[in-house]
Amino acid sequence: MGLPAKLVYAQLHFFKPLVANLSLETIRRGQDKLGELMEALHKRDVLVRAHTFDSFEGAWIIPKDERRQGVILYLHGGGYTCGDLEYAKGFGATLADEEGVRVFCAAYRLAPESPFPAAVDDALEAYRYLLSKGYGPRHILLCGESAGGGLCYALCLKLKELGMEQPCGVIAISPWTDLTGSGASYEANRDKDPSLTREVLDFYARCYAGEAEKKSPLLSPLFGDLAGLPPSLLFAGGDEILLDDSRRLQEQLTACGCKSRLHIAPERWHAYVLYQLNENQDDFEAIREFLNRYLCQERKLRWMRLDNAAKIYPAARRKNWNNFFRLSATLTEPVDRQVLQSALDVTVRRFPSMAVRLRKGIFWYYLEELSRAPRIREEKPWPLAHVPFKEVRECAFRVIVYKNRIAVELFHALTDGNGALTFVKTLVAEYLSQKYGVDIPNEDGVLCRLEAPSAGELEDSFLKYSGAVRASRRERTAYHLSGTPEPDGALNLVTLMLDAQALRERAKACSVTVTEFLCAAMMAAILELQREKVHFVRNRRPVKVLIPVNLRKLFPSTSLRNFALYVTPEVDPQLGEYTFEELCTIVHHRMGLDCTAKLMGTRIAANVSSEQALLLKLMPLFIKNAAMKAVFDAVGERKSCLCLSNLGLVTLPKAMEPYVQRMDFIIGPQARAPHNVGILSYKGTVYINMIRNIRESELELRFFRVLHNQGLRIKVESNQP
Repeated sequence: MGLPAKLVYAQLHFFKPLVANLSLETIRRGQDKLGELMEALHKRDVLVRAHTFDSFEGAWIIPKDERRQGVILYLHGGGYTCGDLEYAKGFGATLADEEGVRVFCAAYRLAPESPFPAAVDDALEAYRYLLSKGYGPRHILLCGESAGGGLCYALCLKLKELGMEQPCGVIAISPWTDLTGSGASYEANRDKDPSLTREVLDFYARCYAGEAEKKSPLLSPLFGDLAGLPPSLLFAGGDEILLDDSRRLQEQLTACGCKSRLHIAPERWHAYVLYQLNENQDDFEAIREFLNRYLCQERKLRWMRLDNAAKIYPAARRKNWNNFFRLSATLTEPVDRQVLQSALDVTVRRFPSMAVRLRKGIFWYYLEELSRAPRIREEKPWPLAHVPFKEVRECAFRVIVYKNRIAVELFHALTDGNGALTFVKTLVAEYLSQKYGVDIPNEDGVLCRLEAPSAGELEDSFLKYSGAVRASRRERTAYHLSGTPEPDGALNLVTLMLDAQALRERAKACSVTVTEFLCAAMMAAILELQREKVHFVRNRRPVKVLIPVNLRKLFPSTSLRNFALYVTPEVDPQLGEYTFEELCTIVHHRMGLDCTAKLMGTRIAANVSSEQALLLKLMPLFIKNAAMKAVFDAVGERKSCLCLSNLGLVTLPKAMEPYVQRMDFIIGPQARAPHNVGILSYKGTVYINMIRNIRESELELRFFRVLHNQGLRIKVESNQP
């Protein structure tokens, strides 16, 4: 909502003779107050983060509804003598809010204290700063009004002089491009323009130019060689005294082969666009079209179907349990929450399948992209604290800070461990880039935040690779681990840390992989525990460990959604005792038999065929949920003792490694399966995170003993005293 043109005109006309007799200091204060007023209109819809340069101040204006990538470098007006950061933030907030794009305001040094070329030097420094933050020239657009508009073109000419690449475009509102004042409109519109006089402009020109020649292109871009400059969108009022500056600039640009469009608003005054007049809202539509064409298309919020593996998670939830998991990075220094929030605001736009909320349809749940990133949270007394389902329906992931640690907890319906790892790596990379100015290449799973997500990243790869033959779902019920439930949903975490090289060597000696070795060790621990609790052999149940398999290693897929199935090695204790070597052999052969594209294709087909059954498709969601929950209760939690998920070796770009000292992976326990294990290796250490929702630590003690008996040295941490 803007202001009526008649009201603004009357106010400006009233103050015009008064301003002519005021001191520079008084004019400065008045202009700054105008900026504060404009910023206040948008305060609720933008976030402001200051940035200090050696010689001047700047600020990021981040819209809460950020709909496009890239950034606008805004250079304010004020005749090079007026306008501080508060003034710049005024129209900066308007731009950010109206157009859904980040704006960086540069409050360059002012004359007469800092005459030419101070403003040009500061504008160049701000441009280089944006380049250092990862914005390429095609992701930077210049905008300015009055002197700021002229400064935009002076900056372009300076970049041309230095052989640097031009920004993607320029939006100039009533640009002051001729400090000599040679345009005919200076006199023709002398009495029509309620906001500006020739005498004031001449004074500003003397203050800024000093002893320099006013026809210098960096002072008066109208007299420069404009060939090769980026596309321009120009606004001018039909009654303003700088009208000819815009007309002649338009002629010069088009004569040099540059793309340029000039919009002249009849009966409007100097820099009228800043007032968001009710009668001229089309100007912001023109800006929107220009941004769509030359900066970035306005992003539309997406909705997505749940992938095949995800459909069970909303149905299987319980009152005090949701299927969440956690990935975290521990840094060498305490986390700056403000910078992390800014990094998250950027990162979520790159991951539209994760920055979502769960929505309820008639036949299926679906995912709806969030318009803004969630707020950073503080750590609870334990990891993976219960999330009420109503919160999942508002935001299906959360970012948590505790001292040096950045943790991301995600609802499993969004992605698997490998997709989540890509998100965490990219988020931490963006944080380090913003915090320390680190240039981090897009490698080792770090995605470019300025690139749009590919179709492959968003696909349901289960549907793509479903085979024609379906596998059987028949499995025996496994031994059920149990204990005394912790009150209030508390979770106990024990982390075992092993030397990665020593573990690999021990696994190699047993002719198995690290995952197979750890699975065998876990089975040995569970077998020992069952022997103590179940005295009669005939009553003992199979020991089964569920091991997720990353299907991206078997099928060509770049999906960031769920794309994992599982293998469940098992041993039957009724057949007798097992040596550790026997357990390793059983696990190894089961993994080798099951982890093939052909066999996994049949498993995928079995899951997909159920989803595509006509009866199930037509069944209302509440009936589907009841049916899937019953199947999960009867089968899902009873077919294995626990899940042991190994993300393997985690690597980061070398530029990140000095800042990240540790990574962790934690899988939340299920309602009826009290233990789960998440594993990864980072910087020569294997981190085994064992979590449980019961008091007894028997399993951890036995697992530790098995590893210790294999000659491995283990360091232990716990969230309990």
